[in-house]
Amino acid sequence: MNSYNFFADRPVDSARQCDKVFIFFVILLWGIGISTLLVCAENLARRIFGEPLYFVKRQLASSVIGFALFIFFANIPMKTVRKFLPYFVLGVLFLCLCTFIPGIGIEKKGAVRWIKIPFFSSFQPSEFVKFAVVLYLANLFDKQAESANAEERGVFPAAFGLCVFVGIVFAQKDFSTGLFIFIIGIIMFFVTGAKLSWLIPFSILAVPATVFMILIEHYRVSRLIGFLHPEEDVQGVNYQITAAHRAINAGGFLGRGMGSNLVRLSGIPEIQADYIFAGWAEANGFLGVLLYFALLIAFSVCAYKIAFRCRNRFASLGAFGCTTVIFLQSLLNCAVVAGVVPNTGIALPFFSSGGSVMLVTLAMCGFILNASRNNLDTDLITESLHGVEVYE
Repeated sequence: MNSYNFFADRPVDSARQCDKVFIFFVILLWGIGISTLLVCAENLARRIFGEPLYFVKRQLASSVIGFALFIFFANIPMKTVRKFLPYFVLGVLFLCLCTFIPGIGIEKKGAVRWIKIPFFSSFQPSEFVKFAVVLYLANLFDKQAESANAEERGVFPAAFGLCVFVGIVFAQKDFSTGLFIFIIGIIMFFVTGAKLSWLIPFSILAVPATVFMILIEHYRVSRLIGFLHPEEDVQGVNYQITAAHRAINAGGFLGRGMGSNLVRLSGIPEIQADYIFAGWAEANGFLGVLLYFALLIAFSVCAYKIAFRCRNRFASLGAFGCTTVIFLQSLLNCAVVAGVVPNTGIALPFFSSGGSVMLVTLAMCGFILNASRNNLDTDLITESLHGVEVYE
């Protein structure tokens, strides 16, 4: 059966100047995210912690480390990344396993997704699984392309590694993140030329597995029922989404303004986390929503251009995967807030409060920026975008 490869083979080119437009979008989105968190979470932070800037201070502290990772991954040679990639992947795997160790792992609401960080707070290693899986698959697919007749051999190690990480995240009772990582893996399989004769059955088998994972947990079934019947149990399972819809409707066309007491009016629980986009919509209205999606699309187009133009195949695949993670995660979060899909617990990159999300988002952006140092000439862009390989 036919197999399609969106990435033409490219030699490694010498380093060039990085993409300044991409840096601009990263800083712009980060700045808007911080200002939105300041406005939306001020009253909640004052009520719970007695400090209106509590969430903002924590986000800024995480941003300092995040931008350090951004600079690190933007400047480290790709050969060095590949050299130490096994240690990075095994390190993330080890941290995921640490969540199951009593005294190290932290259980919240029945889930064991966090580990304690002395004198700091907690860390969610499953967030870094997204980055690790992208680099792991990019490395394997690049090696596969360099070796003759390696396509069949390359599928099974890649699939095994993906399933191991997804399985561990599922074991942490983080179903939405595990499913999201699996989807990212499938996308990378597809764009790098995996045989459809293998990919389609594998994807079909994932459907009953997903249904089974939903049915074995009562709260997942409740969320699904609540999604199908949003008008019911508005004081229970649908309370958060009802409050989010009330906030979005209150924003109207122009919004209430970034200086209003948004949380007090909307009453969205934990608005600083997964539902912060509802606060943005209430403050800035329909125009603000359009502005956000315009910025997200501009950011993603810039990043995808970097990925498709990059001469280094490993960096190209890695940049593509990192961009897809940020773009799809942003869309998924907005879809949850709008009630288009069931509640998933997926954070909004650059906006949601959470050190782990900020660290991995900026680290992936640094990797994308690093890939921009190896751009193709303009006349080769079309060829790289439409490179097709057919396997019989």
